[in-house]
Amino acid sequence: MVLTVHHLQVSQSERIPWLCEELGIPYELKNYQRAPALAPPEYKALHWTGSAPVITDGDLTLAESGACVQYICEKHGGGRLFPTASHPLYADFLYWFHWANGTFTPSIGRAGMVPDGQASSNPMAAYSKKKRDDMFKGLDARVRDHDWLAGDEFTAADVMLVFSLTTFRYFVPLDLAPYPNILAYLKRVGEREGYRRAMKKSDPEMELVLGAEAPESFFKKLEREGKSAL
Repeated sequence: MVLTVHHLQVSQSERIPWLCEELGIPYELKNYQRAPALAPPEYKALHWTGSAPVITDGDLTLAESGACVQYICEKHGGGRLFPTASHPLYADFLYWFHWANGTFTPSIGRAGMVPDGQASSNPMAAYSKKKRDDMFKGLDARVRDHDWLAGDEFTAADVMLVFSLTTFRYFVPLDLAPYPNILAYLKRVGEREGYRRAMKKSDPEMELVLGAEAPESFFKKLEREGKSAL
């Protein structure tokens, strides 16, 4: 049985075809369009969470980005891109692999829910904005001194991170101009053949968000087209 990647377009499941391309492993890609903003019923039916990503491998159905990435690296990739305890980058890799979706993405999401101007009058809103800004500053410093998150070697930690700096900005528009090292990092990502192949296959009509300028909000685009987000 061939590994099947179920990709909800314009979503964090883009990590999975990218990983497969980087590993050079065979996989079947099934793309699902949003309807119009959420996953369509056939995608929600794949797993009880109703969320992306989802992979199927024989009788196995697996969700959660980190779980899918680790499973593929270890089951199909011979451990490549997923350093083990004997690897000199292990501790750094482990930290940044979990930081990407466990700390960074939630901090962006929470801050993005704060209306403009509210941070000055709401302590929790102000904290969310500061937390997000601190995360970006820390990441900018990290990729100033290292080509990739875990060090000078590309790993699955980078696969976990990049969505939050790119496609996620369709939902939480952010200007990355204050972070030149992150922009240089995204340039390196955009030059990877595996990334380009994966994005062309999984989201061929989506403009890649690898520069500083924030794209038009996905929700504003729906509003402009007269479509409801639900």
